[in-house]
Amino acid sequence: MYVRGVQIVVVKSQADAAGAELAISELDAAPPGVPLDERRIRAVCAAGLMEAVVRRLETLALPAFGIAQGVSPVISGKILVQEAIRVARTGGTSLHRIFLCCPDEKVFKSFEKTVRGYLRHFLDVLIWGPFVTVDAIIRVPAGIVLVERSNPPLGFALPGGFVHYGESLEKAVLREAREETGLELLDLEQFHTYSDPSRDPRFHTITTVFSARAEGEPRAGDDAANVRVVPLSEISGLPFAFDHALVLEEWVKRRG
Repeated sequence: MYVRGVQIVVVKSQADAAGAELAISELDAAPPGVPLDERRIRAVCAAGLMEAVVRRLETLALPAFGIAQGVSPVISGKILVQEAIRVARTGGTSLHRIFLCCPDEKVFKSFEKTVRGYLRHFLDVLIWGPFVTVDAIIRVPAGIVLVERSNPPLGFALPGGFVHYGESLEKAVLREAREETGLELLDLEQFHTYSDPSRDPRFHTITTVFSARAEGEPRAGDDAANVRVVPLSEISGLPFAFDHALVLEEWVKRRG
């Protein structure tokens, strides 16, 4: 199965027999005196994947760490596939194929079923959301900064957008505000999270709204057709996209 162009394959062989450019050894996970637990297995998997990425390799083989030491094939399989997905979904990697190798005839079927089942759940369920977004209520001396959207859903909206993989909510809202308005946010505070499945007509999104202040003149960027500073007294008459009219109404009420 593929995750962003990276094929994750389960094979019944030793890692060094899978034909990959780099094969990580089982010994790397459990050198003498080091307890073999989830943290250790995950760290060795991550290190092997990172080495392959840095070296710009196309293929990598990982063994079913820990099975020979009594670790459950379900636990080992889930850790391996989670780490493989984590690297694959970030994109921009040269890796085309990751082999997950289990030569043990007694546990191979359980290992394979675990990996395939987890991949299928990720691709059929988890990858489809809900999607995480952020929005910013940006205060400037003359009012609130709003963008006029150039793409459906149309209307006025708070600056914001989707959180990138590996990005915190705080970094995402700072980036989105900069991209859409050219402003650097100050005194950032988390206001509220909105999760109504119908708040976005495209798909189910969960947004965390932040409030902040900014200095300078906003300028339209990214997918904004226009950017405006609107006094609070004029906000209620504007046509808003998403649930941003409700968000601003509740924010004004909370401020008293």
